[in-house]
Amino acid sequence: MNKDLVAIFEYLEREKGIKRDIVIKAIEESLQAAARKSITGASNVSVTINPKTGDIDVYCEKEIVDDLEVPSQEISLEQAREMDPECEIGQFIDVLVTPKDFGRIAAQKARQIITQKLRGAERDVIYEEYRHRVNELISGTVKKFVRGSNLIIDLGKVEAIMPTREYPKTEKYQVGEKVLAVLLEVKDTETGGAEVVLSRSHPEFVKQLFIQEVPEVSDGTIVIDKIVREAGYRTKLTVRSNDPKVDPVGACVGMRGNRVKNIVRELHNEKIDIVPFSQDPIELLQNALTPIEIRKINLNEDDKVISIVIDDEDFATVIGKKGMNARLNSRLIGYELEVQRMTDYNKTMEIRRFEMASTEDPTLDQPIQSIEGLSSLVIDHLAAEGYNTLRSLLTAAPEQLAAIPGISREMADKILDQIRKQRT
Repeated sequence: MNKDLVAIFEYLEREKGIKRDIVIKAIEESLQAAARKSITGASNVSVTINPKTGDIDVYCEKEIVDDLEVPSQEISLEQAREMDPECEIGQFIDVLVTPKDFGRIAAQKARQIITQKLRGAERDVIYEEYRHRVNELISGTVKKFVRGSNLIIDLGKVEAIMPTREYPKTEKYQVGEKVLAVLLEVKDTETGGAEVVLSRSHPEFVKQLFIQEVPEVSDGTIVIDKIVREAGYRTKLTVRSNDPKVDPVGACVGMRGNRVKNIVRELHNEKIDIVPFSQDPIELLQNALTPIEIRKINLNEDDKVISIVIDDEDFATVIGKKGMNARLNSRLIGYELEVQRMTDYNKTMEIRRFEMASTEDPTLDQPIQSIEGLSSLVIDHLAAEGYNTLRSLLTAAPEQLAAIPGISREMADKILDQIRKQRT
């Protein structure tokens, strides 16, 4: 009995999930190639392996002849009838021709072919078991590090890889540590095998965690429309409900925040912003920035740019550390986001007003009645303070206009903006 071969069969069946008959067929094919080279002059060589004992037999098909001339391809009738008493001249018979040292020679010559065949069989097992599980959460154990910080994860029957780019830089692992990740893809390798690729940094990982934690997401009541992420630091996702009675944000957060806390814990305290979905990019941006108030907003649909002005004290929050919050919001709404402090905006507007006022445009000397949407009462208040023309208003600071009875700072800004818009 070839105990070593039987042990290989059992190991591959138990640990790799590869059926014994697949392994035996792969080895028989590879040994057949080695046998042809080992038996000089032989043709039609075949190899059989006993699946229970592991014994290897090599057979050579020989022609039964009267006059033996080529022993490697022919056999005498007398010899043939010792194996089959009913055989006749001209027939062919399989003769056992296993070389004495075939085991050693065959192992050396067939090792590479066997490896390739087994790798292909293992690849088929991987595809069969994992190709339908893409985007599922998979749990495994860190087995080792390869090529730097790439992780090899033991999933049981197979080993998966989690490349450095597929887990946050903030996460550090030790061999033997348990890991939960999303199955990103199953792909072919350059050596002919298959590779299961896992990820903890992909947005899909966060989505699957919500599906696992929030029943309303799992059953389709709540839909996660979009997820943007800087893995390890912050995630933003938009949610909407197919049931008007279900609050999508509240359901995702859970009672006393328990649901989202469980997800944050799995993400090693990564921040999560859950934003009510809107097809209107401006409304979506306002939802994402709540409770911060957008003081001014402009949408440039041609260039896909949204420009906003916010109070100075909110600027750092809107931009975020190293611009992260602004980048994520920009990706969330699908527009480039430009953010400006109110003081900077006011300075820019003041410069533009003075530049406009210094021109020789005769229309600026028209009476203020030409300003669209301005009530007669406001006109009277402005005229009483000496602001009779558009030019005189442009040279005034918003604070000066806001000091006039009946005119607020907001109204002053609107008056000056209206003049600028009418002249551009």
